[in-house]
Amino acid sequence: MSWLDDGADDELEFDESSVRVRPNPKANRPRTKRRPAHADAQIARVLGVDRGRYTVLVDEDGPEERRVLATRARELRKQPIVNGDRARVVGDLSGAEGTLGRIVGIEERTSLLRRSADDTDQVERVIVANADQMLIVVAAADPEPRERLVDRYLVAALDAGIRPLLVVTKTDLADPSEFLSHFEGVDLRVFRSGHEDMPLERIGAALAGHSTVFVGHSGVGKSTLVNALTGSERAIGHVNEVTGRGRHTSSSAVSLRYRGPAGSGWVIDTPGVRSFGLGHVDPANVLAAFTDLAEIAEECPRGCTHLPDAPDCAIIEAVASGRLGPGAAARLDSLQRLLTTFRAIERSRLEG
Repeated sequence: MSWLDDGADDELEFDESSVRVRPNPKANRPRTKRRPAHADAQIARVLGVDRGRYTVLVDEDGPEERRVLATRARELRKQPIVNGDRARVVGDLSGAEGTLGRIVGIEERTSLLRRSADDTDQVERVIVANADQMLIVVAAADPEPRERLVDRYLVAALDAGIRPLLVVTKTDLADPSEFLSHFEGVDLRVFRSGHEDMPLERIGAALAGHSTVFVGHSGVGKSTLVNALTGSERAIGHVNEVTGRGRHTSSSAVSLRYRGPAGSGWVIDTPGVRSFGLGHVDPANVLAAFTDLAEIAEECPRGCTHLPDAPDCAIIEAVASGRLGPGAAARLDSLQRLLTTFRAIERSRLEG
């Protein structure tokens, strides 16, 4: 007989032990999209990245300044965290051996230096955040200086809103005057080894109060300069006598503190590179790297491309007349090469 036959007035009774509950093998709380506010998070500078672990500086310049090893929170897995970032960290921030903090957020960046694998690659590689200066290191010889590479550094720096500086090393091997003439008229402070402008204290004075990213071709003496300025012991490479190429000695960017008579600052040493793609840069910012040419460009017709076939281009006319000095032709050639590259990139985008 079914329970319906017991009468409508009978009160039904249920045994809770018969209710089937889906097991929770991990014994954790249900997932939620709400994230904790982390009101107790501290701000720390990212000094280095190594295999998913981040060295951060907590209480910078404070009485309890210390280095802490941290990992990133799951919600930041798709966000790049790079040298120079100002990170919000929680967890064990004592800095004791075996402890691990956690990065739960990144403060708004004031600048972001990027490069791409080549000029046609739209995927950007973030190098460093929050730098306000770029120190470009080149050698007068061994390896030979490359004007085009320096031009690319300048474009990347100005596109990021970073002030460029230039150091020429190994001037005992060659006179860099012809190389430096390529940058006459460019708003660029230059230091030369073996010259009155090169003493370390002069460079140090330019670093004080700033966060400066060091860049350069492998083998130009960048690590030697970093060591001399910061007292660190970065590995120093050599140049292959057959290929003329330097050996990479820095595998990742690292922040080092500079302390000198003029004050303190941060030096961010980066791996040496042989190319610097600008596929991510806005072509409108290219001309800004050539200060003297940019001033003349204001006299150009509207929509002027500044390329060799551009009619009535004021820059081309000024260079041809000698108005901008003997080094202007080389700077114009470099500008036109970059603009031609960007024109090809834009054309391929439209056709694709």
